[in-house]
Amino acid sequence: MSSSGTAPAYRRLSVQERRSQLLGHALGLFAHRPPEDVSLDDVAASAGVSRPLVYRYFPGGKQQLYEAALRSAADQLEQCFAEPPTGPLTTRLARALDRYLGFVDEHDAGFMALLQGGSVVETSRTDAMVDEVRRDAADQILAHLAADGDGGDRGSPRLRMAVRTWISAVEAASLIWLDEGKQPPLPELRDWLVDHFVAVLTATAAGDAGTAAATRRALALEEPDGPVADLVGRVLPVVAESGHLLPGPTGPSAT
Repeated sequence: MSSSGTAPAYRRLSVQERRSQLLGHALGLFAHRPPEDVSLDDVAASAGVSRPLVYRYFPGGKQQLYEAALRSAADQLEQCFAEPPTGPLTTRLARALDRYLGFVDEHDAGFMALLQGGSVVETSRTDAMVDEVRRDAADQILAHLAADGDGGDRGSPRLRMAVRTWISAVEAASLIWLDEGKQPPLPELRDWLVDHFVAVLTATAAGDAGTAAATRRALALEEPDGPVADLVGRVLPVVAESGHLLPGPTGPSAT
């Protein structure tokens, strides 16, 4: 006998669909609670399935589920910095940051548990996944900088260090932003991080020829009314009264 037309038809999920469903619910729970506070019963209840079914897909228990959830989160974060290599670098960077910070916002306190360690279920494998996210983000930015002009190289050691340092700053700023009650608003945080990148890149270029060449190529694509021009306009008044630091007749080299 057929069921009422108002009842939804039951559809058996494939193995991959069921696994993805369980990971989605696990990520949702880990997003707002530390992994050690999430049980398999919690995941089962969230997904509307039985605990044995969760074990069927993750026989290693909570540790396997946590690592699989972290792998899923890492894959999402790695995609944040994927951008077409066209247009001003700061525009590409801003779009990548919008996705990255959106992930942080969505996963809230779980960002710290999933990607910053401190969990009792943390292992060398989870550490490696977190480090992979950082390295992949740096590699994608270096590819955009096209340090040798054709993207085949990944720049000088100083340039690589500058980019990886900035990635760490983004990570730290994200955690501080959460600790500060998600202030300032995300667009302001994004713009500040773009400014920070330009500052780090420029400072490194002042002492490294490879970084200087990559910086010149990047700046050549910037618009006269874009973020870099705006940053320069805001910095000049700050240093306007420090002419004594500049070389020249009125500077330190004057006799």
